[in-house]
Amino acid sequence: MKSSNPKNHGSFIYFYTMLQVSELFIYPIKSLGGISVQSAVVTTRGLQYDRRWMLVNEHGLFITQREFPQMALLKARVEPNGIAVDHHSKSTLLIPFDCERKPLQQFAVWDDTCMGQYVNDEFDQWFSDAFNMKCRLVYMPDDSEREVDQRYAKPGMITSFADAYPFLLIGQSSLDDLNTRMAQPLPMNRFRPNIVFTGGNAYSEDLMNQINIAGITFYGAKLCARCVLTTIDQQTAVKAKEPLKTLASYRMKNNKIMFGQNLVHENTGTITVGDELKVLSIHQDERFIIPQKPSLTT
Repeated sequence: MKSSNPKNHGSFIYFYTMLQVSELFIYPIKSLGGISVQSAVVTTRGLQYDRRWMLVNEHGLFITQREFPQMALLKARVEPNGIAVDHHSKSTLLIPFDCERKPLQQFAVWDDTCMGQYVNDEFDQWFSDAFNMKCRLVYMPDDSEREVDQRYAKPGMITSFADAYPFLLIGQSSLDDLNTRMAQPLPMNRFRPNIVFTGGNAYSEDLMNQINIAGITFYGAKLCARCVLTTIDQQTAVKAKEPLKTLASYRMKNNKIMFGQNLVHENTGTITVGDELKVLSIHQDERFIIPQKPSLTT
Protein backbone atom coordinates (compact mmCIF):
# COMPACT_ATOMS: atom_id res chain seq x y z
CA MET A 1 0.00 0.00 0.00
CA LYS A 2 1.54 3.30 -1.08
CA SER A 3 1.32 6.30 1.21
CA SER A 4 3.14 8.79 -1.01
CA ASN A 5 4.66 9.20 -4.45
CA PRO A 6 8.41 8.89 -4.95
CA LYS A 7 10.37 12.02 -3.99
CA ASN A 8 13.70 12.91 -5.57
CA HIS A 9 16.39 14.51 -3.37
CA GLY A 10 19.71 14.88 -5.12
CA SER A 11 20.60 11.55 -6.71
CA PHE A 12 18.42 9.50 -4.38
CA ILE A 13 14.72 8.73 -4.55
CA TYR A 14 12.74 8.12 -1.38
CA PHE A 15 9.32 6.56 -1.43
CA TYR A 16 7.32 4.99 1.31
CA THR A 17 5.44 1.69 1.20
CA MET A 18 4.07 -0.25 4.15
CA LEU A 19 6.00 1.34 6.94
CA GLN A 20 5.21 -0.35 10.26
CA VAL A 21 6.19 0.23 13.86
CA SER A 22 8.45 -2.70 14.74
CA GLU A 23 9.73 -1.75 18.20
CA LEU A 24 8.86 0.68 20.98
CA PHE A 25 11.12 1.67 23.87
CA ILE A 26 10.80 3.74 27.01
CA TYR A 27 13.55 4.90 29.36
CA PRO A 28 11.84 5.73 32.66
CA ILE A 29 15.04 6.90 34.36
CA LYS A 30 17.18 9.04 32.10
CA SER A 31 20.28 7.20 30.82
CA LEU A 32 19.50 3.87 32.50
CA GLY A 33 18.72 0.78 30.44
CA GLY A 34 15.60 0.98 28.29
CA ILE A 35 12.44 -1.12 28.28
CA SER A 36 10.99 -2.72 25.16
CA VAL A 37 7.18 -2.52 25.14
CA GLN A 38 4.47 -3.77 22.79
CA SER A 39 2.31 -0.68 23.16
CA ALA A 40 2.77 2.73 24.73
CA VAL A 41 0.50 5.55 25.75
CA VAL A 42 1.43 8.84 24.09
CA THR A 43 1.02 11.65 26.64
CA THR A 44 1.46 15.37 26.17
CA ARG A 45 5.19 15.12 26.99
CA GLY A 46 6.04 11.83 25.25
CA LEU A 47 5.57 8.12 25.90
CA GLN A 48 4.13 7.34 29.32
CA TYR A 49 6.86 7.03 32.01
CA ASP A 50 9.60 7.94 29.52
CA ARG A 51 12.36 9.90 31.30
CA ARG A 52 10.11 11.14 34.07
CA TRP A 53 12.93 10.35 36.52
CA MET A 54 16.53 11.48 36.39
CA LEU A 55 19.67 11.07 38.47
CA VAL A 56 21.70 14.10 39.52
CA ASN A 57 24.99 14.48 41.33
CA GLU A 58 25.49 16.13 44.69
CA HIS A 59 25.48 19.53 42.96
CA GLY A 60 22.13 18.89 41.26
CA LEU A 61 23.62 18.37 37.78
CA PHE A 62 22.18 15.55 35.69
CA ILE A 63 24.36 12.50 35.08
CA THR A 64 24.35 10.14 32.10
CA GLN A 65 26.18 7.21 30.59
CA ARG A 66 28.40 9.68 28.76
CA GLU A 67 30.40 10.15 31.95
CA PHE A 68 29.29 7.04 33.84
CA PRO A 69 28.91 4.06 31.46
CA GLN A 70 28.00 1.77 34.39
CA MET A 71 24.53 3.31 34.35
CA ALA A 72 23.76 0.98 31.44
CA LEU A 73 23.94 -1.98 33.80
CA LEU A 74 20.88 -0.93 35.79
CA LYS A 75 17.79 -2.42 34.18
CA ALA A 76 14.29 -1.06 34.70
CA ARG A 77 10.91 -2.79 34.51
CA VAL A 78 7.38 -1.42 34.57
CA GLU A 79 5.41 -2.99 37.42
CA PRO A 80 1.74 -2.34 38.32
CA ASN A 81 2.68 0.07 41.11
CA GLY A 82 5.91 1.57 39.88
CA ILE A 83 9.25 1.22 38.15
CA ALA A 84 11.45 -1.64 39.37
CA VAL A 85 15.22 -1.24 38.99
CA ASP A 86 17.56 -4.24 39.09
CA HIS A 87 21.27 -4.28 39.88
CA HIS A 88 23.43 -7.41 39.93
CA SER A 89 24.68 -6.83 43.47
CA LYS A 90 21.65 -5.25 45.13
CA SER A 91 18.06 -6.07 45.90
CA THR A 92 15.47 -4.70 43.48
CA LEU A 93 14.38 -1.11 44.05
CA LEU A 94 10.70 -0.25 43.44
CA ILE A 95 10.00 3.40 42.69
CA PRO A 96 6.25 3.97 43.11
CA PHE A 97 4.27 5.95 40.56
CA ASP A 98 2.40 7.65 43.38
CA CYS A 99 5.27 9.36 45.16
CA GLU A 100 5.09 11.89 47.95
CA ARG A 101 4.71 15.45 46.75
CA LYS A 102 7.72 17.62 47.57
CA PRO A 103 8.73 21.19 46.72
CA LEU A 104 9.71 21.80 43.12
CA GLN A 105 13.30 22.79 42.44
CA GLN A 106 15.23 23.82 39.34
CA PHE A 107 17.38 21.32 37.48
CA ALA A 108 19.35 21.75 34.27
CA VAL A 109 19.25 19.42 31.27
CA TRP A 110 21.93 20.81 28.96
CA ASP A 111 20.92 24.44 28.36
CA ASP A 112 17.37 23.99 29.64
CA THR A 113 16.17 24.71 33.13
CA CYS A 114 13.24 22.54 34.22
CA MET A 115 11.38 21.83 37.42
CA GLY A 116 11.41 18.58 39.36
CA GLN A 117 11.42 17.22 42.88
CA TYR A 118 13.73 15.02 44.90
CA VAL A 119 12.04 11.68 45.55
CA ASN A 120 13.37 9.78 48.56
CA ASP A 121 16.56 9.66 50.65
CA GLU A 122 16.54 5.86 50.72
CA PHE A 123 16.35 5.71 46.92
CA ASP A 124 19.24 8.17 46.74
CA GLN A 125 21.33 5.86 48.92
CA TRP A 126 20.42 2.82 46.79
CA PHE A 127 21.67 4.51 43.61
CA SER A 128 24.70 5.99 45.35
CA ASP A 129 25.72 2.51 46.51
CA ALA A 130 25.09 1.01 43.07
CA PHE A 131 27.30 3.58 41.34
CA ASN A 132 29.77 4.07 44.16
CA MET A 133 29.22 7.82 44.01
CA LYS A 134 26.78 10.22 45.61
CA CYS A 135 23.68 10.85 43.49
CA ARG A 136 20.01 11.65 43.95
CA LEU A 137 16.80 10.69 42.16
CA VAL A 138 14.61 13.46 40.72
CA TYR A 139 11.02 13.17 39.42
CA MET A 140 9.14 15.44 37.00
CA PRO A 141 5.51 15.75 38.20
CA ASP A 142 2.62 16.53 35.88
CA ASP A 143 2.55 20.23 36.72
CA SER A 144 6.15 20.70 35.62
CA GLU A 145 6.10 21.55 31.92
CA ARG A 146 9.34 21.85 29.97
CA GLU A 147 8.92 23.29 26.47
CA VAL A 148 11.00 21.94 23.62
CA ASP A 149 13.21 24.24 21.55
CA GLN A 150 10.80 26.73 19.97
CA ARG A 151 12.99 27.04 16.88
CA TYR A 152 11.85 23.57 15.83
CA ALA A 153 8.39 23.17 17.39
CA LYS A 154 5.11 24.91 17.97
CA PRO A 155 4.50 26.81 21.22
CA GLY A 156 3.26 24.62 24.06
CA MET A 157 4.92 21.39 22.92
CA ILE A 158 6.63 19.86 25.96
CA THR A 159 8.93 17.02 26.89
CA SER A 160 10.28 15.26 29.98
CA PHE A 161 13.91 14.95 31.12
CA ALA A 162 14.87 13.76 27.61
CA ASP A 163 17.86 15.55 26.08
CA ALA A 164 15.68 17.80 23.94
CA TYR A 165 12.60 16.19 22.35
CA PRO A 166 9.91 13.69 23.37
CA PHE A 167 10.59 11.05 20.68
CA LEU A 168 13.44 9.59 18.65
CA LEU A 169 12.54 7.75 15.43
CA ILE A 170 14.88 5.34 13.64
CA GLY A 171 14.26 3.07 10.66
CA GLN A 172 15.44 -0.52 10.89
CA SER A 173 16.77 -0.12 7.34
CA SER A 174 19.12 2.59 8.61
CA LEU A 175 20.64 0.30 11.22
CA ASP A 176 20.86 -2.51 8.67
CA ASP A 177 22.79 -0.23 6.31
CA LEU A 178 25.15 0.90 9.08
CA ASN A 179 25.82 -2.71 10.04
CA THR A 180 26.88 -3.57 6.47
CA ARG A 181 29.64 -0.99 6.86
CA MET A 182 31.10 -2.36 10.10
CA ALA A 183 33.04 -5.46 11.03
CA GLN A 184 30.71 -6.21 13.95
CA PRO A 185 26.98 -5.43 13.75
CA LEU A 186 25.36 -3.46 16.57
CA PRO A 187 21.89 -3.79 18.10
CA MET A 188 19.34 -0.99 18.00
CA ASN A 189 19.69 -0.36 21.74
CA ARG A 190 22.95 1.52 21.11
CA PHE A 191 20.87 4.38 19.70
CA ARG A 192 18.12 4.48 22.35
CA PRO A 193 15.16 5.19 20.05
CA ASN A 194 11.55 5.40 21.15
CA ILE A 195 10.01 4.30 17.84
CA VAL A 196 11.56 1.91 15.32
CA PHE A 197 9.92 1.12 12.00
CA THR A 198 10.44 -1.33 9.16
CA GLY A 199 10.06 -0.64 5.45
CA GLY A 200 11.38 2.21 3.35
CA ASN A 201 14.91 3.08 2.41
CA ALA A 202 17.81 3.50 4.80
CA TYR A 203 17.67 6.95 6.43
CA SER A 204 14.22 7.70 5.03
CA GLU A 205 13.34 8.98 8.52
CA ASP A 206 15.62 11.97 7.84
CA LEU A 207 13.06 13.48 5.51
CA MET A 208 9.85 12.69 7.35
CA ASN A 209 8.10 15.95 8.13
CA GLN A 210 4.57 14.97 9.14
CA ILE A 211 3.64 11.38 9.96
CA ASN A 212 0.66 9.65 11.51
CA ILE A 213 0.64 6.56 13.73
CA ALA A 214 -2.67 5.29 15.15
CA GLY A 215 -4.31 8.67 14.62
CA ILE A 216 -1.52 10.58 16.37
CA THR A 217 0.26 13.29 14.40
CA PHE A 218 4.03 13.59 14.73
CA TYR A 219 6.37 16.13 13.20
CA GLY A 220 10.04 15.71 12.39
CA ALA A 221 11.81 18.43 14.35
CA LYS A 222 15.54 17.87 14.04
CA LEU A 223 18.04 15.25 12.97
CA CYS A 224 19.59 13.62 16.02
CA ALA A 225 23.27 14.40 16.61
CA ARG A 226 24.97 11.37 18.11
CA CYS A 227 27.52 11.29 20.92
CA VAL A 228 29.81 8.91 22.78
CA LEU A 229 26.84 7.19 24.44
CA THR A 230 26.34 5.18 21.23
CA THR A 231 29.76 3.59 21.78
CA ILE A 232 28.73 2.01 25.09
CA ASP A 233 27.68 -1.64 25.06
CA GLN A 234 24.32 -1.64 26.85
CA GLN A 235 24.90 -5.11 28.28
CA THR A 236 28.48 -4.75 29.51
CA ALA A 237 29.00 -0.93 29.79
CA VAL A 238 32.24 -1.32 27.80
CA LYS A 239 33.18 1.61 25.54
CA ALA A 240 34.60 1.30 22.03
CA LYS A 241 35.12 3.52 18.97
CA GLU A 242 32.14 2.28 17.00
CA PRO A 243 29.69 3.22 15.67
CA LEU A 244 30.87 6.85 15.69
CA LYS A 245 33.98 6.07 13.66
CA THR A 246 31.96 4.53 10.84
CA LEU A 247 29.07 6.99 11.03
CA ALA A 248 31.50 9.89 10.75
CA SER A 249 32.57 8.62 7.33
CA TYR A 250 29.13 9.16 5.77
CA ARG A 251 26.63 10.75 8.18
CA MET A 252 28.23 14.12 8.93
CA LYS A 253 26.20 17.32 8.77
CA ASN A 254 27.55 20.65 10.04
CA ASN A 255 30.33 18.79 11.86
CA LYS A 256 27.84 16.59 13.70
CA ILE A 257 27.16 12.87 13.26
CA MET A 258 23.47 12.32 12.51
CA PHE A 259 21.45 9.15 13.02
CA GLY A 260 17.68 9.17 13.55
CA GLN A 261 15.23 12.06 13.78
CA ASN A 262 13.68 13.73 16.81
CA LEU A 263 9.90 14.11 16.77
CA VAL A 264 7.31 16.31 18.43
CA HIS A 265 3.57 15.64 18.39
CA GLU A 266 0.16 17.26 18.61
CA ASN A 267 -2.29 14.83 20.16
CA THR A 268 -2.37 11.81 22.43
CA GLY A 269 -3.43 8.16 22.24
CA THR A 270 -1.79 4.73 22.13
CA ILE A 271 0.66 3.31 19.61
CA THR A 272 1.38 -0.40 19.23
CA VAL A 273 3.96 -2.54 17.51
CA GLY A 274 2.49 -3.41 14.11
CA ASP A 275 0.79 -0.02 13.61
CA GLU A 276 1.22 1.54 10.19
CA LEU A 277 3.39 4.63 9.99
CA LYS A 278 1.93 6.96 7.38
CA VAL A 279 4.12 9.66 5.86
CA LEU A 280 1.97 12.71 5.09
CA SER A 281 4.72 15.11 3.99
CA ILE A 282 8.48 15.29 3.73
CA HIS A 283 11.04 17.94 4.58
CA GLN A 284 12.36 20.18 1.84
CA ASP A 285 14.85 22.14 3.98
CA GLU A 286 18.50 21.51 3.26
CA ARG A 287 19.25 20.92 6.95
CA PHE A 288 17.46 17.55 6.76
CA ILE A 289 19.34 16.31 3.68
CA ILE A 290 22.56 14.33 4.05
CA PRO A 291 24.22 13.23 0.79
CA GLN A 292 24.12 9.45 0.74
CA LYS A 293 27.22 7.33 0.28
CA PRO A 294 26.70 3.72 -0.84
CA SER A 295 27.85 0.88 1.37
CA LEU A 296 30.86 -1.09 0.19
CA THR A 297 28.65 -4.17 0.00
CA THR A 298 26.14 -2.57 -2.42
